[in-house]
Amino acid sequence: MDLIDAILLGIIQGLTEFLPVSSSGHLELGKALLGDTSVPEESLLFTVVLHFATALSTIVVFRKDVWEILEGLLKFRNNEESRFSLKIVISMVPAVVIGLFFESELEQFFGGNITFVGAMLLVTALLLFLADRARDTHRPVSFWDSLIIGGAQAIAMLPGISRSGATIATSVLLGVDKRKAARFSFLMVVPLIFGKMAKDIFSGELTLESENFWAMGAGFLAAFAAGLLACTWMIRLVRNSKLSIFAVYCLLVGLLAIAAGIWLAP
Repeated sequence: MDLIDAILLGIIQGLTEFLPVSSSGHLELGKALLGDTSVPEESLLFTVVLHFATALSTIVVFRKDVWEILEGLLKFRNNEESRFSLKIVISMVPAVVIGLFFESELEQFFGGNITFVGAMLLVTALLLFLADRARDTHRPVSFWDSLIIGGAQAIAMLPGISRSGATIATSVLLGVDKRKAARFSFLMVVPLIFGKMAKDIFSGELTLESENFWAMGAGFLAAFAAGLLACTWMIRLVRNSKLSIFAVYCLLVGLLAIAAGIWLAP
């Protein structure tokens, strides 16, 4: 992967991370269009690096919320901040289990299979369509909700299933307020991304000697910059717009991806 391709993919990640359209799915489609020939393990690692960049941009935008979560974890008091922090921790459990015990199986979905990505985008479209028809409420996220939403986040590790789309849609279908669902969705992924990056660094999977280190670095910077520029207004768009708009988009892109996959199949 050359620097230009990495930068383009970084921009795609930064622009799509905060919309319910699957940034990982768009990355896989982008890799296929750019002729990326990385093996699945390298492809997944590059995806994680770009997600780390947008996680940092999320921290910048939600710095006040992140500080409240850290305070809640450190004070050990039974207050709203501590309860919210505990919900974030609970939401991480399903994804941590998948990451620890099924990482090699997960890697196989990041090898440029655009037909699979297209099919998963159709699933995302269905989730968004159902969520758009759910009744709006003002209910906050409960502890039980956080575990179920965490399960949706774990499933969204598959490329084509939008993480924000799956978690926000699941929250809304559970009766959670859309604004609270969006806030919880964007914050719950931050510790997971940092944990994944720490694991890769300490295990030696991401090193200065890596063949694609400089390409990954360029992609990281592009994703971080695009994420900073896009985060605020895209979050507002998600909160205030009809999810059916994104459902239609995912439906069209999914159908095109499936058609392209069938057409290009040997």
